[in-house]
Amino acid sequence: MVAPFTLICLAIATLFVAALPVALYWRLRGPTALGRRYAIAGVAVFALFAMVIERGLNMYLLGRNPATATWLAMNPAAFVVYGALIAGVCEEGGRWLGMRWLIKRNGAANAPDSDGPALSYGLGHGGAEAWLVGVLVQVQWIVYALLASYGKLDPGMTNLPDETVMQIHLLLTTLSVPMALIFALERTSALVFQIALSVLMWRGLRAGWRGILPLAIAVHALIDAPAALFQAGKLPLMAVDGAYALAAVAVAGVLIRIFRRPSQGGTSAAAGQA
Repeated sequence: MVAPFTLICLAIATLFVAALPVALYWRLRGPTALGRRYAIAGVAVFALFAMVIERGLNMYLLGRNPATATWLAMNPAAFVVYGALIAGVCEEGGRWLGMRWLIKRNGAANAPDSDGPALSYGLGHGGAEAWLVGVLVQVQWIVYALLASYGKLDPGMTNLPDETVMQIHLLLTTLSVPMALIFALERTSALVFQIALSVLMWRGLRAGWRGILPLAIAVHALIDAPAALFQAGKLPLMAVDGAYALAAVAVAGVLIRIFRRPSQGGTSAAAGQA
């Protein structure tokens, strides 16, 4: 049974993560001339390339294909490389395609000095990740915890294998106040990184630089490397989250400086897309 105070903390952390991208969008849509179509594109790209393509590849290579699943399980270095690269290839490939399409479709409206579309896109992409990877999963565990508290969890899972039910009970025992704080920290850091990656990709495409896609994949892989090392059992969770927190603070500082000095031309032009 999960303590009531722990459930309250988990609920607060989940509400915070759910509200953060939405609140940032509404707070910044005036000063930075955010556009809905860019945010919607970010949501669509994450849903397709991360939740469908990337997840499908992971399910096949890590589960349904015994050869690759066994090889990656027996080779931690290969698993880390795979885990760091797969998200970068899928998400940055999708970001590259989505932003290229937006630039071609709305090229005249995208002034060269405006980063507003990148912020809009990053909030959509990162917001979709916060909701689909974080909020919905966390809500599921909160529901499980509530059902367990009232003794209704096991009767509702009679159709599941005993091993699965045991795993759910085991994971419920790990829910705690520190885990709620870690969840909020991880999702906030991920949102910051997604905005930064969107600004990087946007500026590279706007400048016509052909090397922007491999650079973005490499940066994304570098960001995901600590998480892959944790999954491989090579780094403790606190070290990974501490590194992400420090990096997110530094990246957020750079982003704040960027968006505190918007250009005159970019702001007025992008405002027409809001």
